[in-house]
Amino acid sequence: MKIGFIGAGHMAQAIMIGLCQQKYLATSDILVHSAHKSSYEPFAAEHGLTAMPSNAALVKQSDIVILAVPAKQTLAVVADLQAEFDAKQPIVVSVAGGVSLAQLQENLDSTSLSIIRAMPNVNVAIGQGMTALVTGEATRAADLTQIEQLFQALGDITPLAEKDFAVFGALAGSAPAYAYLFIDALSRAGVKYGLDKAVATKITAQTVLGSAANVAASDTNPWALIDQVSSPGGTTVAGLLAMEEAGLMTAVVKGIDATIAKENEA
Repeated sequence: MKIGFIGAGHMAQAIMIGLCQQKYLATSDILVHSAHKSSYEPFAAEHGLTAMPSNAALVKQSDIVILAVPAKQTLAVVADLQAEFDAKQPIVVSVAGGVSLAQLQENLDSTSLSIIRAMPNVNVAIGQGMTALVTGEATRAADLTQIEQLFQALGDITPLAEKDFAVFGALAGSAPAYAYLFIDALSRAGVKYGLDKAVATKITAQTVLGSAANVAASDTNPWALIDQVSSPGGTTVAGLLAMEEAGLMTAVVKGIDATIAKENEA
């Protein structure tokens, strides 16, 4: 099996790095081409990938084609490759935000291609990603299974209605930055009370990692887990009340509101 990447930006690189680290397939079976040689040839050489001379050559050799170019360029790229897609019939996976399945179908001018929209986050690079998937009308069950297995090798997946992709993008795509902000804020509080920043960050990152794992493994909701940590009249309750007084929950929701509103402007 060969997987071809059209585009070599941050998301494409995160997926490719994840596939290499998870040893999902031989690195030489990952093909990549981008409009900018400086962005993909050195990356391909560093990771043992196969740099392709053109998008057309890449499609001809790929069993799965991952479209990872900017949304504004995606439709023009696929329209230019109609003949190659028709001849090879690969599974087509788009990770371009804001480009619908209907648009992809129309510009590929094909009723037989398996087309899947995927929205991963950057944590796929370390095998801890979260990816939403939605399929086109012609997508074969076996092809969907293959793509599910691919992204499960890079983390977790969830099927999602296409109309909910903007919300998913805010909760999974943008939220790593918000999580980093929270971790940094906690570590700076540690610095305030005399800890070295690197030490405080290590403590905080591991605490957040363990807490996230606890939520994922639990059958209950996060609020019930908060109650487990909060002794009556204790220090944790005092901290929680202070954070709520400062508007932590409202600030988080407003951040998601702003993220979704910006996505809907596209």
